[in-house]
Amino acid sequence: MIRCENVCKSFKPERGKKIIAVDELSLSVAKGEVYGCIGPNGAGKSTTIKLLLDLIRPDSGSISINDLPTSNPTSRACVGYLPENPYLYDFLTANEYLHYAGRLSNINESIITERSALLLEKLRLNQAASRRISGYSKGMQQRTAIAAALIHDPELVILDEPMSGLDPLGRKLIFDLIAELKKKGKTVFISSHVLTDIERLCDKVGIIVQGRLCYEGLLTDLTTPLEELFLHVVAEAGANEVK
Repeated sequence: MIRCENVCKSFKPERGKKIIAVDELSLSVAKGEVYGCIGPNGAGKSTTIKLLLDLIRPDSGSISINDLPTSNPTSRACVGYLPENPYLYDFLTANEYLHYAGRLSNINESIITERSALLLEKLRLNQAASRRISGYSKGMQQRTAIAAALIHDPELVILDEPMSGLDPLGRKLIFDLIAELKKKGKTVFISSHVLTDIERLCDKVGIIVQGRLCYEGLLTDLTTPLEELFLHVVAEAGANEVK
């Protein structure tokens, strides 16, 4: 479903030296797989997601989704995306916002209504669906953004810090929703700092440090806790950088 081969991306500030955000990154995510992308702050996780969505383009290397190059807009028809900091039109109600998101995906009106009701109920937003989003808490806004990402029933779901700003109930609702996507055979790519969620939800994990994929493997193959592995990989990458 996702394939990155030798992808590089750098940025050059107006004043200052070039920053390498992604460095020779190669990874693949199979259909039906839940892939956890983890790494320290500034490691290149969000940049990688933006490259997958063609929001920015690589300096070199190739990226494809469902065997289509990401430069082809059709590649994104099957994708649902939750950004790390979602922007919502907060003058709309949740019902109106999901309707808007559904129309952007060219969904039939009756399907939009059906999917909206289903998602709002799953995410405990149905009682507030007719209220303006501007009156929502941060957690409710996060859940609304996730509902919008799923309104068109995408085959690939890309979630950048999906648990951000959620209370324990919200975390449980999102956790259960991701588990349901997994059960349905959807492909899910998650970037998160919550290692316990990655450990419980994901089939495979990739650890990115300083723009490089320093570890990739199945969770079932781990012989140590994920947190211990993560700290070891980050320390090793830092030591190699010093050398």
